Order: sequence, then structure tokens, then C-alpha cells
Amino acid sequence: MELNKAVIDCMQTLRRRLRDELAANIRLSQPDAINAMLLACLESSVEATRELGSELSELTGIQLPPPPLSEAQLIAKYSRYSGPLRG
Repeated sequence: MELNKAVIDCMQTLRRRLRDELAANIRLSQPDAINAMLLACLESSVEATRELGSELSELTGIQLPPPPLSEAQLIAKYSRYSGPLRG
């Protein structure tokens, strides 16, 4: 993958935000810097940081894994009726 100016600018902005929010020390020269930034964005509670992660994902073509479900979402998902009961 080729790093262009837009990707590097996004990575620099995201790196600063992640360092301030999560104390994540990600160097741009790391071989897995993009993946580390995208994973750190999932942990962030700030919407702007998550949006930057989505932008980086679009610019690089690397997809973010889906965010984990909250407890309420898990309860709703697994307590739904899913078919006929057999007795």
C-alpha cells in the first residue's frame, strides 16, 4: 500500500488524538501502525476519534472490525424468540 499525503496527514492527526486520549504510543514507522491506530479507535469513547479511524480506514482500504456489542445489545440479541418451541 502506498502512503500518500492524505493518509499521512490523517495518521498524524489520529496519532496525536490517541496519545492524548488513550496514552497510546504508536509510531508512524511501525509496520502495523495503521492496524494499531484502527484498533485504538475502537476503544475510544470520543466520536471524532472514531470518525478519524473510519476516514483512515477508507483512505487505506483496511476495514475496521465491527464494534463490540454493548451489554444491552447482547441481551436483546440473545433473548429474542428464534423459532417454534418443541416439547
